[in-house]
Amino acid sequence: MGAISTPLVLVLLFCCLVSVSQAEYLKYKDPKRPLNVRIKDLLKRMTLEEKIGQMVQIERSVATPQVMKKYFIGSVLSGGGSVPETNASAETWIQMVNGIQNGSLSTRLGIPMIYGIDAVHGHNNVYKATIFPHNVGLGVTRDPVLIKKIGDATALEVRATGIQYVFAPCIAVCRDPRWGRCYESYSEDPKIVQAMTEIIPGLQGDISDNSRKGVPFVAGKNKVAACAKHYVGDGGTTKGINENNTVVSYNGLLRIHMPAYHDSIVKGVSTVMVSYSSWNGQKMHANHFLVTDYLKNKLKFRGFVISDWLGIDRITSPSHSNYSYSIQVGVGAGIDMIMVPFNFTEFIDVLTYQVKNNIIPVSRIDDAVRRILRVKFVMGLFENPHADISLVNQLGSEEHRQLAREAVRKSLVLLKNGKSAEKPLLPLPKKAAKILVAGSHADNLGYQCGGWTITWQGGGGNNLTVGTTILDAVKQAIDPATKVVYNENPDSNFVKSNNFSYAIVTVGEHPYAETFGDSLNLTISEPGPSTITNVCGSIQCVVVLITGRPVVIQPYLSKIDALVAAWLPGTEGQGVTDLLFGDYGFTGKLARTWFKTVDQLPMNVGDKYYDPLFPFGFGLSTNTTRY
Repeated sequence: MGAISTPLVLVLLFCCLVSVSQAEYLKYKDPKRPLNVRIKDLLKRMTLEEKIGQMVQIERSVATPQVMKKYFIGSVLSGGGSVPETNASAETWIQMVNGIQNGSLSTRLGIPMIYGIDAVHGHNNVYKATIFPHNVGLGVTRDPVLIKKIGDATALEVRATGIQYVFAPCIAVCRDPRWGRCYESYSEDPKIVQAMTEIIPGLQGDISDNSRKGVPFVAGKNKVAACAKHYVGDGGTTKGINENNTVVSYNGLLRIHMPAYHDSIVKGVSTVMVSYSSWNGQKMHANHFLVTDYLKNKLKFRGFVISDWLGIDRITSPSHSNYSYSIQVGVGAGIDMIMVPFNFTEFIDVLTYQVKNNIIPVSRIDDAVRRILRVKFVMGLFENPHADISLVNQLGSEEHRQLAREAVRKSLVLLKNGKSAEKPLLPLPKKAAKILVAGSHADNLGYQCGGWTITWQGGGGNNLTVGTTILDAVKQAIDPATKVVYNENPDSNFVKSNNFSYAIVTVGEHPYAETFGDSLNLTISEPGPSTITNVCGSIQCVVVLITGRPVVIQPYLSKIDALVAAWLPGTEGQGVTDLLFGDYGFTGKLARTWFKTVDQLPMNVGDKYYDPLFPFGFGLSTNTTRY
């Protein structure tokens, strides 16, 4: 082989340098470029395979770096209770998320994935996280400033584990407490739910006044992308049956269930999740009019629309019975990201076939990917794809626990105080000879937190996570000379023979989530009723209800001296005792109507035949005994 001349070498070298410099400068990787320029530049570089991959969200248990690279997967999630290991530390979560991210970054275009998790009352899947009261309690506070602070704290704890996206808030308007997700709703009143959308700027950061309406917004590495859910009408199903049919006129839908979505979009919410439920018989996952025509076109929402878990499968009955049809109408309706979460290759193959055969137009795919990329660019994921350990100390921090304790205080509602108004029982004296603490929920952190806590359905006991039970809070609050006797379910003889000064009885519902919580009778779990009867029939008692909604209480009301609705307060039980013992006064007002009997349901404020046990807005107050 002959020698190559020096001029030719120089020309080749120059060409290589030009080629490298051109390859190094990619508009979509330049944060100084306008958002739409970056989106357009990246989109035109993408193959159909890469675009469809961006539309797929898979479960972490199948999200290996190899899978992320091979299929160009756009997003990963933790299903309820899906964790890298039992009681995983923040560092372990970060290691997992970064490992998955490395797979995404090793693809041809290096598009980072976005990791989502249900953080519906704090970072609730994660051990040692601060668990705030569920929304049913937060609505009672009617305090948007507090709710925004909770959003801010939740964002920090989520980022502490390397995660950038939360499936929250739930802005359902629960119109029937028989619904198993009613505790995820702030109120039966759309105005309260609208006010509580202030959690979105807490999670994402404050959008600027001159921002274009509908454009998603996330203010950097300490914030997360939020998700308004479940679009739309999920809280209005017949008899409160989960995932069922909401029968309401178009005007009724806009008046009751839509207002909070207006507010969420104005506040820059990044994503919207579609509801399993139907509206007047049509599945929301297949509703082009409400998803595309109304949400995207009329409300100008520019973030991405995500399905619920296997949401498109459930378009048909039985589920997944005509998957090709489900994909066609689900994606066609305007859903941009599909929560698969396991059988992703089938989804990819079917959608690819449909696009190549003009069943679904490429323009619909481009719209979906454009929206997904917009959120990723806005979040700064391209500049900061990896999590770091600088925020790990935010998980379960003392500051956040004090905030949760404040939220508990403001969320409790005093429904009764004394057999007569002249003789109130609360606040209780801290100094007494001997007091009784009873009830299945008094010393049970899992019951206190409810569903969506560590696992999907929640659980019982005190080993689930870290927090303060109501029993422990009582022991910390009372005078050291006061003897506390705990008996979960005492008989009346025990109560009468012990000469107690008074009793605190804590009972309620056992944890549940979604369909498992649907209830036609709304009764307190046994042995709650017998504990109330045995204790309150013998001595002065305050009953603290730990429930996700109003429950049947009228049969026991005459026996009870004082009654407190504590809802599902979370890990900070001291917020309950702060009020029982008068360190703070009760201020909470019902954000839900409390029925007399389930036969009255559904019954909401403003109804023609409104005859509640405790009306919407009811709540007694007490004075503080602090000096």
